Parts: sequence; structure tokens; C-alpha cells
Amino acid sequence: MTGSDKATPATPAVNAKPQAFDPAKDAAQAPAGPTTSMVFDTYEHDFGTLDEGDAVTHVFSFTNTGSEPLLLEKCKGSCGCTVPQCPKTPIAPGAQGEIEVKFNSKGKKNNQTKTVTINANTDPAQTILKIKAFVNPAETK
Repeated sequence: MTGSDKATPATPAVNAKPQAFDPAKDAAQAPAGPTTSMVFDTYEHDFGTLDEGDAVTHVFSFTNTGSEPLLLEKCKGSCGCTVPQCPKTPIAPGAQGEIEVKFNSKGKKNNQTKTVTINANTDPAQTILKIKAFVNPAETK
């Protein structure tokens, strides 16, 4: 074989500096369709002091303040202990909706701050809600 055998390609092209995948950044791309806006009654909730193992729930209320139907495309908690339930159907302009967030303090201790990231057809495309609590550690026996 000579050095000019073109039938066998050299090493396939590889991106030498791959870009780190950032799900929050990548998911926050501007929506393709019409945008609207939403306003929450509050963007943060403090559960106060809990005992480790307590499971608590808070409902965040919001209003579609824009002129297009609001589509909540993705709702994600920052960990498995924080589980949001978002409406699956469009919220009409002027209408209100709710996002229920459950927090399970099992295995958690001391100050806890968790987030819920909401991607919607809004500008900006991403809204972040925050929950926090102080968790008293369970007594070890």
C-alpha cells in the first residue's frame, strides 16, 4: 500500500473541544411560536422548620398576563426531593393557574434551598421558583 490510499479515511473528524452540555441553558432557547407572559403571586416559599422525613407541599399561583395562550412546556425540580406538578393544558390570557411543588425532606439536613425551573412560551423562556426549609436531622438510634 502506498501512502495515497484514499479509500480508507483517516481518523474520523472529532470535535477536540466539545461544548459542555448545560440543560438549563440549552432548554431556555426562545420559543418558536408566539410568546406571552406570566406573573406569579410569589416566586419563593419558605416551609420554615421541618423534621427530617417530613413531606410538604406548596402551591404557587400565577396569571397569564400576556395576549397568547400560555404553554408550560417543562417543569423540573432541582433534585428528586422536589417534584412540581404543572398544568398540561394551555392557560388562556388573563386566566390563572397553579403549580404544586412537593418537597420530601428524607435524607436532608439543615438549610435546604431547592428550585423549580419552568420553561414556557414566555420571554424570557425560563422562570425559576424557589423553596427553602430548615430540616432538623432525625435522631440516630
